[in-house]
Amino acid sequence: MNRLFGSSGAKAPKPTLNGAISNIDTRISSIDVKLASLNAELTGYQTKLSKMRDGPGKTAIKQKALKVLQRRKQYEAQRDQLQSQVWNMEQAQTMQDNLKNTMVTIDALKSTNKALRKEYGKVDIDKIERLQDEMADLLDVGNEIQESLARSYDVPEDVDEAELDAELEALGQEVEFEREMGGSEALPSFMQDEVPDFIDEAPSTAGKVKEAAG
Repeated sequence: MNRLFGSSGAKAPKPTLNGAISNIDTRISSIDVKLASLNAELTGYQTKLSKMRDGPGKTAIKQKALKVLQRRKQYEAQRDQLQSQVWNMEQAQTMQDNLKNTMVTIDALKSTNKALRKEYGKVDIDKIERLQDEMADLLDVGNEIQESLARSYDVPEDVDEAELDAELEALGQEVEFEREMGGSEALPSFMQDEVPDFIDEAPSTAGKVKEAAG
């Protein structure tokens, strides 16, 4: 009937490495329990043999101990074989996990590269270069403006201190000469033309002359 209409039962899941490792670990645990029992039995036989004299009884117990020891060796060989299988499967599981991680990394790199290409496609390199050139031109104009605003007027860049001393001495001599010629109240010639702009008329000196004459 199953051949004609097919089986309605669900298919058994495929075996996995983790499942196989778990099953073998269970078998190893079972063997360990048997080995512990055999070791306890051997210990009892060894205790008895150490207390018995040579004879048929001791020989019989020794034969039993040898059989137990042989069984223990067989179980130990089985356990070693199963542990080797577990080791190999664990290595295969590690390789499989590494491969999965590698594929995930590759997929992530592909997605990142795709996104980067999409974003970089929106960038106009020529436009950026033009913006950089315009920015450089604006910076040059700003520097020129700052230099123009910082320009000093009527002030020579290089001033000779010796010339200033000579000019100051000459002004002093002129002041002394004016005092000798016009009296102590006379203004020096280099100060006579300095009249403030807010004064409409020059100050009158007539009253002062009369007071001096009286």
